[in-house]
Amino acid sequence: MLKKLLAVFAALVFTITCAAAVELRDDHPDSYVVQQGDTLWSIAAKFLKQPWLWPEIWHANPQIANPHQIYPGDVISLAYLSGGRPQLSVVKRSPEARRTAVEPVPPIPLSDIEGFLKSARVLDDGEQKGLPYVLAVEEGRLRGASGHVVYVRGAEFRPGDEYAVVRPTVRYAIHPHPATHYPRVAKDEWSAEHGLMPRVPGMQFAYYAASDNGFEVLGYEVVDVARGVITRDGDPATLLLDAEGHEVKQGDLLMPVERQPYDLSFTPHPPKALPANVRVLALTDRFAYGGKHDVIAISAGLRDGVDNGTVLAIYRPGEKVRDDIANKPRIKAMMPSRKVKLPDEFVGHVMVFRSFDKISYGLVMDGIRPVRLNDELHAPENL
Repeated sequence: MLKKLLAVFAALVFTITCAAAVELRDDHPDSYVVQQGDTLWSIAAKFLKQPWLWPEIWHANPQIANPHQIYPGDVISLAYLSGGRPQLSVVKRSPEARRTAVEPVPPIPLSDIEGFLKSARVLDDGEQKGLPYVLAVEEGRLRGASGHVVYVRGAEFRPGDEYAVVRPTVRYAIHPHPATHYPRVAKDEWSAEHGLMPRVPGMQFAYYAASDNGFEVLGYEVVDVARGVITRDGDPATLLLDAEGHEVKQGDLLMPVERQPYDLSFTPHPPKALPANVRVLALTDRFAYGGKHDVIAISAGLRDGVDNGTVLAIYRPGEKVRDDIANKPRIKAMMPSRKVKLPDEFVGHVMVFRSFDKISYGLVMDGIRPVRLNDELHAPENL
């Protein structure tokens, strides 16, 4: 499967996607020999201050077949067009015999995102309520595993139909109070207490994106736990679990298996538009901090103009601190010092690789400090 992903990714057509000015690094090389393990982003980062602008200066050599496929051993050269505009092109190809055993260079490290491409997705609010579900496991078991039979309801099942068994993990929502920072996973007792949502067994909740639009559910993240095939129709129907996967339990949901559930065709580009208050909703494995090549979830998606390949800059919101120094002692004793907001600090860049309506997954490509929950996202600048 990974080889197929690599092949599709490497067949990208790099076109000019923005009119941003391209700046070369001060220490850029004049040429570079592609190495095993390189990505298009890492190669571009050797030449450009803004690696996502690779499409701006990539030049397809018309004498070379499949010019957008770059392989280890290829030599990339930097030249200048009239007016001083830089141009990158492949000037020497590795021997054709080597390419039969070598995969082309992908845009980003696919091993870091493959799990999110294949087994994670985001459902719109209410979408999960109409999905079929696991009613019971054979022989009264609490869990079903490889080779077990589970009984399912909620759809017109036909023998031979393939289904993914999915489990909701997190509900993403925008909270109406920007100044309040809730923990990433709030207890479901809190939500039930405040009338936000009925309690869902096994469900966790996230609240931290700030917004002026009031409380809004952005979506429900679900992950694949197993797959199976319908062996007998009826109500309930019978689903035989495949050899691979995790344990299945009562209440798990079912979704038809999609042969191509994600779009692999994207080109790095700045956003065409971006709403205010876009935040980091979640980090890989729910850690408090993230870094390079970690996956993050952000509170913007297709409805906001964020699609696959969108590059965003991550900023740490400046804290508000009291200026006790500027206030005279006698005044400070009578009233608290006014707070001063510190400047926002640049964290790094993230590239979106999978977009849903209101939420997107992105891969952190670089940075100078750790990514934290509730960090803000903006259009990238020429840093």
